[in-house]
Amino acid sequence: MGEAFGRWRIGDTDDTSLMGFISSANIAAGFHAGDPNLMDETVRLAVTHGVGVGAHPGYNDLQGFGRRKIDGTARELVNDIIYQVGAIREFARRHGTRLQHIKPHGALYMEMAVNPELARIFVDYMRAAVPDTPVFCMGGSATYTAALEAGQPAIREFYADRDYNDTGSIVFTRDAGRPDPTAIASKVLRACRQGKVRTVSGNDIDIAFESVCFHSDTLGALDIVRTMRETLVANGIRIAPVSDIIGLKSTRGEQS
Repeated sequence: MGEAFGRWRIGDTDDTSLMGFISSANIAAGFHAGDPNLMDETVRLAVTHGVGVGAHPGYNDLQGFGRRKIDGTARELVNDIIYQVGAIREFARRHGTRLQHIKPHGALYMEMAVNPELARIFVDYMRAAVPDTPVFCMGGSATYTAALEAGQPAIREFYADRDYNDTGSIVFTRDAGRPDPTAIASKVLRACRQGKVRTVSGNDIDIAFESVCFHSDTLGALDIVRTMRETLVANGIRIAPVSDIIGLKSTRGEQS
């Protein structure tokens, strides 16, 4: 959310239309998209709708929307993350809420998933600065492994509007086109009920997750989220902020 800059907008759906359908928002923090006024507006909008506020730091790549890899040391990249998280956290404080989670964006998310050093230094920062704040990541990724080893809360994601390969990783694309909302809703419902997803090779793999992710810049995002939510609710699946899920797991003595 908040993935614009000044007068520049991406996608065909306004955040105001989407916010009422979601439970947690990944808010752009200024490097791949976002600016101070937009961050303030998006955090305020999330608070108004009771949506959990998450920082969405990315590569310093406005032109490429954070979907191009930038070389740098792990420490340099984590310092960029710290800078961006601080911005979202301060706007959250301004609007009387706390930072619910942190989720790296785009190519930075994908790099951290396969870069143990970057994942470890990032999680070390979280243990020092926000030890109770979950990181959003893919199950089986270096990020998830580093979080588990350090005792940092972690929320595994299922990608509604992206395809999977046979290793359980998402297939990276810069143009997802205009997906069929009904097909996406069926895919998500099956993942929730059966823990399975069909890959681009036509195989079924197991998938474990606590959160469903979709992208506001995907064409038809409003139809996608509306259809997904209606389908899940109609099938008895409750949608709640991650902070509620973490609390539920704690009372049951379960790990994220």
